Amino acid sequence: MNDRLIAFSFFIFTSVILSAQTDTSKGLSEKNYRIYSVKSGREVSMQDVVTDMQNYDVVFYGEEHNDSVTHYAEKTLLMLLYNKYNSAMALSMEMFDRDIQGVMNEYLTGYIREKDFKKDARVWSNYRDYRPMVEFAKTNHLDVVCANSPSRYTNIAGRKGEKGLELLPETSKKYFAPLPYDTATGKYYEKLQEMSGHTMAPSTQSKNDTAKTIMPPMPMMSFDLVVAQSLWDATMAYSISEYMKTHPQKKVMQVNGRFHSEEGYAVVTQLKKYSPKAKILIVSSTSDDNFPNINWSQYKSLGDYILVTDPKVPKTFKD
Repeated sequence: MNDRLIAFSFFIFTSVILSAQTDTSKGLSEKNYRIYSVKSGREVSMQDVVTDMQNYDVVFYGEEHNDSVTHYAEKTLLMLLYNKYNSAMALSMEMFDRDIQGVMNEYLTGYIREKDFKKDARVWSNYRDYRPMVEFAKTNHLDVVCANSPSRYTNIAGRKGEKGLELLPETSKKYFAPLPYDTATGKYYEKLQEMSGHTMAPSTQSKNDTAKTIMPPMPMMSFDLVVAQSLWDATMAYSISEYMKTHPQKKVMQVNGRFHSEEGYAVVTQLKKYSPKAKILIVSSTSDDNFPNINWSQYKSLGDYILVTDPKVPKTFKD
């Protein structure tokens, strides 16, 4: 997925998928990706990342949402982390909003059917890409943190600013980061400003785009992208921080679009404000047409580990 679409992710509402769910990782293996350690300056294995995690509290996995290989790799990372840390870990996900945490818990503990879970949890329409991780968590009794802010609140933030959020009932405010929250600064602010200078395409959806339906664009003159995106990022960071406070013995694997964590910006920066002592590891995933002959120097700024996937593997949807 291109950076523009990732940056505008807060415009997205998800649709309920009615088709059968399949595991898109079928036939994939470690041969379909390469991992580079920025610290050691060499290619490493996924197991090396897991071993390194003993020195950290949170690992961010920044994905490209339509990359079949990255979904396979993140599920592999989750499984290997579980093999090492067992119940002393949890999964946190951008793909679920804070207001459906109860629905998630009901499903993980077996109280409700998957059919009802998918409907009430407002799953992304490419949920088949994330289902393997949720099912793994359910089978192995792992917590799944629904980290995101519902889009109705990021929409208010963009249109009316924090003052608009302040007018909401107190019961609503528990579903996003406490007010006031920090807004993007520095290079991340510049990236968002660059994105807001673009005109979004009309609200159309390719018949092959099974991931999301894009809401009609609104004029950037009346929508503050920085304030809205910062609420998205702050809420994910706050959700992780709050979970860590009540589960200090557990390590957390956070899955989000790579725009939200690459270069240590966005959610990573916000988490450092909520949990200054948290030790954070960043895995940033992308694809490269030169795979497997990769010029790693061009990716070194993106994270602690760079995971590059084979672009010849079909995507789960077209952007």
